[in-house]
Amino acid sequence: MRKLFFLFFFTLFFFALSVGAFCQLRTLNEIFPSMDQHIRRIVFEPSGYIKAHQNTNGYTIFGTERSTRLSAQIINTVLGKNPDHLIESILVIPANSNTVTLLDVYNALGNIQGLKGLLYHSHTREADVPLFEEATRIAGQRQTTPIPDPAPARHIPQTETVYIRLKDINFGNTFYRGQMTLTQSGIIYTFSNFRNITYFFVPVIREDKFTAQLYIEPIHEGILIYSLAGVEIPSIFASRINVDSAISKRLGVIILWASEGISRRARENR
Repeated sequence: MRKLFFLFFFTLFFFALSVGAFCQLRTLNEIFPSMDQHIRRIVFEPSGYIKAHQNTNGYTIFGTERSTRLSAQIINTVLGKNPDHLIESILVIPANSNTVTLLDVYNALGNIQGLKGLLYHSHTREADVPLFEEATRIAGQRQTTPIPDPAPARHIPQTETVYIRLKDINFGNTFYRGQMTLTQSGIIYTFSNFRNITYFFVPVIREDKFTAQLYIEPIHEGILIYSLAGVEIPSIFASRINVDSAISKRLGVIILWASEGISRRARENR
């Protein structure tokens, strides 16, 4: 009986230690120890840090630096597809870590309809316009019937896949797969197009050639959103449009959607 008591006691003790380690929040400096102080200030601004990289002599991005404490899974999903263009973004939403949880993050990402109507600045139109005129979940890759967003969840699944239709202001109806994975410290959310993205019926971005990866983690200073988007686009189109600008604006709207949803959950929890 005494042996069972000590076994039970030590099991609880080590469980408590593991839970404490799991709940320990990292700091921005722990994740990006070599980040320049100027950039460190920018990541706390409303739009955060965003930079375009072209695949000429290889990429130099924060996520691939040896000192960076990000999982290779976060980076390799995008880099593994050998994109022609890369956009990297780092944003920290100042928030009280006691009021925002990963469940809040998950529920914010579940609000697909929240992508509708978010504005970006169009230089050609010289105005702020909605990037996605419509945003809805659909039943699947072969079933494009709209379905509603679910009610806020009480638990986070280990993995989840959703299918999304976005009516893009420039490309019309576009179709994406959203894949969520729960990690020890955060949530990885991946957008990829499962159909060609066309312009006047001409394929501009082929199926699965655009991938945007978001990694969201509560940290000591707030909520970190690290993003990496990659695209492969034929040179005939790349020479006629500003690919970096087009992808940056779309990634920026996706980040805005996530950050606004997380901030809204934080306000509701106060």
